[in-house]
Amino acid sequence: MLKTSSDLKIIKSKDTKKPEESNKAPVNEDIKKPDVNTNNKKPDEKAEEPVPTPEEIARQQKLIEGDKLYLAGNIAEAEKIYREAKEPFKQATTSNNTDNNSEQRKPAISDASQLTPAGKVYWREAEAGIIANLETRTLVPLELLVQQVPEFIPGHIKYAEELKKRDRTKEALQVLERGTGLYPNQPDLVKARVTALADEKKFMEASLAARQYAMLNQNDSLAPEFTKLAEENLKRYKSYIRGEIRGNAIANIITGALGYAVTGSLLGPFSALDSTILLLQGEESIGESVAKQARKQLDLGKDEQLNAYVNDIGQKLAKVGGRNEFKYEFFVIPEADLNAFALPGGKVFINAGAIEKAKSEAELAGLIGHELSHVVLSHGFQLVTQGNLISNVTQYLPLGGTIGQLFGLSYSRDMERQADVLGTRILVASGYAADGLRNLMVTLKQQQKNAPPTWASSHPGGKERVSYLENLISRGGYNRYAYEGVAKHQEMREKAKAIIKVAKECREDKKKCPEEKKPEQPKK
Repeated sequence: MLKTSSDLKIIKSKDTKKPEESNKAPVNEDIKKPDVNTNNKKPDEKAEEPVPTPEEIARQQKLIEGDKLYLAGNIAEAEKIYREAKEPFKQATTSNNTDNNSEQRKPAISDASQLTPAGKVYWREAEAGIIANLETRTLVPLELLVQQVPEFIPGHIKYAEELKKRDRTKEALQVLERGTGLYPNQPDLVKARVTALADEKKFMEASLAARQYAMLNQNDSLAPEFTKLAEENLKRYKSYIRGEIRGNAIANIITGALGYAVTGSLLGPFSALDSTILLLQGEESIGESVAKQARKQLDLGKDEQLNAYVNDIGQKLAKVGGRNEFKYEFFVIPEADLNAFALPGGKVFINAGAIEKAKSEAELAGLIGHELSHVVLSHGFQLVTQGNLISNVTQYLPLGGTIGQLFGLSYSRDMERQADVLGTRILVASGYAADGLRNLMVTLKQQQKNAPPTWASSHPGGKERVSYLENLISRGGYNRYAYEGVAKHQEMREKAKAIIKVAKECREDKKKCPEEKKPEQPKK
């Protein structure tokens, strides 16, 4: 269970673990160790902020000038100024990232007449094998077809269908996953994957796959259909999990009794049942439950202007996110490291260090948009529900259980890329410069010395991340030359620095804490 802000720091430090270690339960040893600082500095000591060069100052002034024109409605003139201030992308791609580089792929095709000569042969052979009901003659040419002509969408769908007929469901799902990874905007392919996942009772995954298509293709006429599919599978998932919970209720209580025997804590059985109740209530209830504890136990920022600034950005982005059933709330934590995290149901926490290190409102919006995308796509809820059954055991270890899982979420690489894509689109739809998140990553590259900031350490980072985001913006034709919000953000950066300083002084000397933070005087 979350206890103090230092506990939270320990939990978040687990994001730097290797992927295979991310799901391990925390152990006592972690609690006893002080925070590890790879820069060999004292925990609260910050690296000196680099002094801006004359060129950087001139660039910032141009962006401020562009912002004034943009807000005045002189969009064309503002764009000219933004173009003068921004360098073109280099469009460099890393050699180990070609599998994810859409520019290397051929456009999707659905007509067999457009196949290559070899592709036509494979397709004819597969059709003949289906008619003759010959497994090898059917599957071998289909496998060759999807390997050599992956742009032929019906090939993936047919191959998966034939594998499923032969009870090779796992392979069928792998085929569809690879296909949608290459061509995520092909509705027939995505629908085939959604259907296959639902048939295997993978309802949450089916819901997410459908919602992802709807969110990333909001102008598509089929988007409402995929939204409906997402909701239907989410309902099926909740119904399914209710049945699973009923079946495991006795086991949960027994596990709770075991926890009592081991730890002497009566909270074991109640915690087990509480986590299942939260799951039944849904992701907003989970987020609200944890946020309620966080509001009480974390040292949240009290600067009204800074809080309003972050909330205004967040609410603006949330309006175009597509999940209106959530109550979105945004909180500032007076910590110096660049960090942010989101809870299921729309509770987003931003460290003051993220505000300080971002150079513009668009950069901060890029970070918030990324975190909001995890909420919109139910990534956190998915991870929590997948881990719920084992959480009834891990809760007896320090910082275990659902609370610990929420604050130590380790998203998959695919989830991170989904959040990048949707976050960038939300950014653009909200009127910000499309390269906000990309520019923040450039800032991180320039600022980090021996180790990346906490937030960046759990994400694909460095040169690869910048290059990927540049390709995403260029391929999508997203507008880089829109509102940056430099002048206002500079003011907010100073406020962020101030609350970080106050929090640091308070930790070092309780006498310097604000009145509401001073320890209560013992009664005489």
